[in-house]
Amino acid sequence: QVQLVESGGGSVQAGGSLRLSCAVSGRTFSTYGVGWFRQAPGKERELLSAISWSGDIIYYTNSVKGRFTISRNNAKDTVYLQMNSLKPEDTAVYFCAVTKIGYSVSRHSYDYWGQGTQVTVSS
Repeated sequence: QVQLVESGGGSVQAGGSLRLSCAVSGRTFSTYGVGWFRQAPGKERELLSAISWSGDIIYYTNSVKGRFTISRNNAKDTVYLQMNSLKPEDTAVYFCAVTKIGYSVSRHSYDYWGQGTQVTVSS
């Protein structure tokens, strides 16, 4: 069974940094794209960033552009989200997800999801 395990969430003061990791295991397909999403109370789940298998296609939503960086180490089946200059409005549950089509900016294209990890940013 495909499993995504997230780590690195926690509490931080405004202006601080966190690095999220997503480890993928149990896959039967050879390549995949990855997205990072978040969901705050009362809001829809939104795409923050996406990356293709080779890393040649990368997307950031405007609210995190310049502050967050997505990367991956395919030899380790691990994807990262470096989050700098965090703001209180970044507080949410963060999810990683895998799409077998290789790259997508639509949450409906993602086939597998992690359990989510809480990120809390205080002012």
